[in-house]
Amino acid sequence: MKLAGYRSNGQQLVGVVVGDGAELVPLAAAWRGDGAAPADLTAFIERGPSAARSVVTDGVPRIRLSEVTLTAPIPRPRRNVFCIGRNYAEHAAEFAKSGYDATSGPTATPEAAVLFTKPPSSVIGHGDVIDPHPGVTSELDYEAELGVILGRGGRGIRRSEAMAHVWGYTIINDVTARDLQKRHKQWFLGKGLDTFCPMGPWAVSADEVGTAPLEVVCTVNGEERQRASTKDLIFDIPSIIETLSAGITLEPGDIIATGTPKGVGIGFDPPKFLRSGDTVEITITHLGRLKNRVGGER
Repeated sequence: MKLAGYRSNGQQLVGVVVGDGAELVPLAAAWRGDGAAPADLTAFIERGPSAARSVVTDGVPRIRLSEVTLTAPIPRPRRNVFCIGRNYAEHAAEFAKSGYDATSGPTATPEAAVLFTKPPSSVIGHGDVIDPHPGVTSELDYEAELGVILGRGGRGIRRSEAMAHVWGYTIINDVTARDLQKRHKQWFLGKGLDTFCPMGPWAVSADEVGTAPLEVVCTVNGEERQRASTKDLIFDIPSIIETLSAGITLEPGDIIATGTPKGVGIGFDPPKFLRSGDTVEITITHLGRLKNRVGGER
């Protein structure tokens, strides 16, 4: 099942993406469960496995996606987005070599997961504009990432049970102000500015994605910059969930960005930072395409 957040006639709604991905059915119209339809994706997730069985799209009028404005599947997460840094070996190496990693240890590859968060105010949707924040940063970078959406919460979740807590997946662009990241010797400020967490185009349930490795591809203005497989994650999804939940109670609807592969802007010599007018597109197997433009003109 693919669920999308969207705006129509001034309302924030959620719909079921159908067919070839060009149409959706409003969840409220497709709902056959008890009570009113969930108002958003988080509420849908909280209903548990029965929620998916309560949705019937056959015979329900469809809406072209071109007629609505997509938002992030969870436009305003209840909590910060959890993020993993340096989680692909080749990216960890390019980051260490770049001179921008003020948190590196004795080796480029981390011995334990590197964690930070992005605030809810950083989240935008497919097609939304990334604010380049002129005067705040001059070194804007992109990071293509697989996002994990939790369906069950809990604390002390064991690795062997972790995947049962996953509802589904989405695409995340972990936009980063490299100069702020380096200057402040931590990652929250450089990665948490408004619009620095493009997410979408929708969320896809785990049963539809399956368990095979996913290919992550990122282009800037049509030039391929990143291509990798999630099989190359240093810390896989079960270990990430185990680490996070060891002392933090996770909740349904929590989002985890799992890290980016090599090919970010600072990995080039000289660096290829984003400029006003640039377009970043990220595709991940089964999850669609997330596209955002950097604000302003070249």
